[in-house]
Amino acid sequence: MKVKPSSPRVSAAIDLCDMTVKCRCRWRWTSDGLCLKCHDKLQLRGCGLSSTLLFFLSSLLLFSALGILFAWLAFPPFQHRPLDGKGISGCQPDNEGSWAIGVYSGKSPFSLEPLEMENVRSDNGAAWPVANPVFTCASVLDRSYPSNFVADPFLYIQGAKMYMFFELKNSITKQGDIGVAESTDNGATWSYVGIALDEEWHLSYPFIFEYHGEIYMMPEGSKKGDLRLYKALDFPLQWKMEKVLIHKPLVDASIVEYKGQYWIFASDFKRFGAQKNGELEIWCAPTPLGPWHQHRDNPVVNGGKSLGARSGGRPFVWEGNLYRFGQDCGDSYGRRVRAFHVITLTEDEFVEVEVPLGIEESKKGRYAWNGLRYHHMDVQQLPSGNWIALMDGDRVPSSHLSVQYTLGSAALLVLLVLNILVGILFGCVRCVFPSGYMLPSKRGDTSLPWTPPQLLPKIYKAAMRLNRSSSILRGRMRMRSCMGLLLLLVIFILCVCAVCIVVNSFFGGNGAEEPYPYEGQFSQFTMIAMTYEARLWNLKMYVKHYSRCASVREIVVVWNKGQPPDPQTEFDSAVPVRIRVEPVNSLNNRFKPDPLIKTRAIFELDDDIMMTCDDVERGFKAWRENSDRLVGFYPRLIDGSPLKYRNERYARHRKGYNMILTGAAFVDSEVAFSRYWSKEMDTGRALVDELFNCEDILMNFILANATSGRAVEYVHPAWAIDTSKFSSSAISRDTQGHYNKRTQCLLRFSQLYGGVPLKKWEFNSRNDGWDS
Repeated sequence: MKVKPSSPRVSAAIDLCDMTVKCRCRWRWTSDGLCLKCHDKLQLRGCGLSSTLLFFLSSLLLFSALGILFAWLAFPPFQHRPLDGKGISGCQPDNEGSWAIGVYSGKSPFSLEPLEMENVRSDNGAAWPVANPVFTCASVLDRSYPSNFVADPFLYIQGAKMYMFFELKNSITKQGDIGVAESTDNGATWSYVGIALDEEWHLSYPFIFEYHGEIYMMPEGSKKGDLRLYKALDFPLQWKMEKVLIHKPLVDASIVEYKGQYWIFASDFKRFGAQKNGELEIWCAPTPLGPWHQHRDNPVVNGGKSLGARSGGRPFVWEGNLYRFGQDCGDSYGRRVRAFHVITLTEDEFVEVEVPLGIEESKKGRYAWNGLRYHHMDVQQLPSGNWIALMDGDRVPSSHLSVQYTLGSAALLVLLVLNILVGILFGCVRCVFPSGYMLPSKRGDTSLPWTPPQLLPKIYKAAMRLNRSSSILRGRMRMRSCMGLLLLLVIFILCVCAVCIVVNSFFGGNGAEEPYPYEGQFSQFTMIAMTYEARLWNLKMYVKHYSRCASVREIVVVWNKGQPPDPQTEFDSAVPVRIRVEPVNSLNNRFKPDPLIKTRAIFELDDDIMMTCDDVERGFKAWRENSDRLVGFYPRLIDGSPLKYRNERYARHRKGYNMILTGAAFVDSEVAFSRYWSKEMDTGRALVDELFNCEDILMNFILANATSGRAVEYVHPAWAIDTSKFSSSAISRDTQGHYNKRTQCLLRFSQLYGGVPLKKWEFNSRNDGWDS
């Protein structure tokens, strides 16, 4: 008995793609998505699904498993959420970037250094020192105006206060608004004030200035088709539109007074023949209020995007010379800021030459807040004579999301094609296009009524070629031969690569392991590694990896034995590396006070431990939350009678810990180091030298005796590799001997300091789950 198709379309679909598999009964897949049984064979049991369907389901399960495995290995287990718990929907991924704002200062506009080099400290945010960026999308704590990024900062100084006006990309409207923040500590920390200007069109580049006692703002609103001037009614939040200065859609317009006249540097990309991001115009007027007229040679620059034509901040006069900033958009929009000395500026002439900007670019790439782009600077002189600058920066290139999604889609298409190819080779996918359904009937109709008649010949030829190709491919390629197996291996490797690309493109974020702010502020720490010449290979790998971590300021190498390496030539480092040569080979040198260290936080990390930068950054935030504690990644539980040193498994089994190994731990150098080297600890340090072990146990005893509260805290790393297992120079390679020495230390320290002051703390006590 045969099943009659319910319609001509169903019939065509059945014959168009024959996915029959021979089994006890026969199944066919219809266009309606139903499996039709052969009713004359109902008495037979056990009938499987179509081989094609089973093949694709198996492939889906395999690729899903590979994707999950890749995500588990490559992605941090704890999602980075800048606004987590604040009920604000900002800081969403944006194709324009993730711009933030930082502060620079120096003796001149061309000798500026980032804020962290000034060693400004903030106890409110446990930031010692305060580090850039000082203002991000997470700083905009306004549910009505959530922000994806902040950019184009301009500074206005009013007495002891500083006001920063900036573009705010609204997460809801996807439009630029003008926000304002204030600072009372010379720009070290900023608090969000509110929205200064919100129009029906996009606003950015809020150039702010004072003229005759009034405060004006000239934002970019080229979408409106003109350049408008706003006047403050109630500074800084209330403004009114004063007048239209120029009836042209000028972009990034900046005003400067020079030689008795006012000049505007701007771009008009809608001008006929103008090169986008490569055109510059000049306008002049007797006052900022106008009337404005064009320079005779406009556009004065019209060329490549990398020329720095588009304005990149406030022009300024220094030592009688006029300078301006321009954007280099060659590699990506807003790639960097370039500085120009304007040699000649009249209504008929314009000549400028490029000069060094004087700012050293970060070598950390995406791990630095401005590692890939910085396109705006506002430099002003303070009453003290020093200079301050606001700069915006980004860690991702322009159109990052578009590139990611395009790459992911292409990889997904490749994965699908490879999967179909394997199915054809194994005979699981057998799509047949009968020629009869491609040809018109006597009445001129076709079995494919939805297909335009003019396309039928082309479809027919393509179907015939596909039929022949698939048949020839199956006939010639013997899958059990060496060539067949090799082909399968190559296809599998390509599929694995495609899966990884798909998962990384759609779920991998921007690829940076970003720092975690605390109380809205960022900070930095110094890394200390103790080693000697036999472990130089470890050290090189260590420095290259950890120097890229966002919050690392300096790496100090305590060199205990042998000829020290040259830090300038031996290491590939993104931060300064300092070799501190010690006259005596002692483990106590790890905690020696060092006046050259400029950060309060010290990350003691053995040179044979490798972990992700995200783990390190999470540990740093946990320490900033409780800077009086020893915060680390290797917990131990010391108990029993007599005392015995055991590994982490014992602590997990007993569901608690009371000690953190300082081989991977954050500590307050200003407090802990001085206590460790106090007169009262002479006997303990002597025991460390005697056994060449146990300096970390002594530090735990010292900190526990100094407080009645909690002295240690554990942070679980996503993964950590101990390279000492592959080296013959590690002091802990003999595990049993190492543990025996540490048990001896516990007994001696308990006698010296009156018992064990270490209190037990449970795992999983943090709300964020970092100590699981």
